[in-house]
Amino acid sequence: MKTALLFDLDGTLIDSDALHAQVFADLFAPRGVDIDFAYYRDKLHGRLNKDIFADLCPGEDAQAWGDLKEAEYRKRLGAGYPQVPGTMALLDLADKMGWGLGVVTNAPRDNAEAVLDALGISDRFQALVIGDECARGKPDPAPYLEGLRRLDADASASLAFEDSPPGIRSAVAAGLKTIGLRSMLNDEKLRAAGAAATLSDFADPALTEQIDQLRGMAA
Repeated sequence: MKTALLFDLDGTLIDSDALHAQVFADLFAPRGVDIDFAYYRDKLHGRLNKDIFADLCPGEDAQAWGDLKEAEYRKRLGAGYPQVPGTMALLDLADKMGWGLGVVTNAPRDNAEAVLDALGISDRFQALVIGDECARGKPDPAPYLEGLRRLDADASASLAFEDSPPGIRSAVAAGLKTIGLRSMLNDEKLRAAGAAATLSDFADPALTEQIDQLRGMAA
C-alpha cells in the first residue's frame, strides 16, 4: 500500500484565517455588512467562494466578487509568510519515507500557488488539487479522492490534515484518517466533524503516534 500525506491549505499549512477575515470585513463594510472574525469562522470558513458570495451577494456576480476578494488577499499576503511550526520536519520525513505529498484545497489556484510560494514550499508537493476544478468541492469527497488518485495512494494507509468541518467531512468521506489542526476550532468541534485526533501544529508531540502508525504500515 502506498502512503501519502494530504494537506488542506488555509488554516493548516498557513495560519491565514485572520487575514481572510479582514479582507471580507473590509470588502463588505461599505455595504453596511459587519463581518467580524466570529462570523468568518462560523459562516465562511472552509467554503467555496461561489457558495459564499451567492449567500452574501444574492443576484450579483459571485465569480467577480470572489475574484476581487482573492486578489486583495494575495496582495496582502506578501512573501516570506511564517510557516506553521513543524511543517518542514514533517515534509522532510515524508520524503525520507517515500510518502507522497499533496495539497487539497477549496482555495482558487492562484491563491494556492501564491501561498505555497510565500511559504517557500511550492516544490515539495507532487499534487495540488483545487476544489473548483473537481466535479464538486469540499465537503464532497471528490477533491481528496482526486488527490489520492494523483498520488497513486491508498486511503487506508494515508493521512489528511484539515482545520474546517467541510474539509474534515470531505477527507473522511474519501476514506482518510483525518487529523484536525486547532488553528480555528477546538478539539471538541474538530472531532465532532469527524477528526480522529487534533494537533496545535505539526510540532505537537501528539503527531508522533499518527506517524508511527503510518511507519508501521509501510514497514
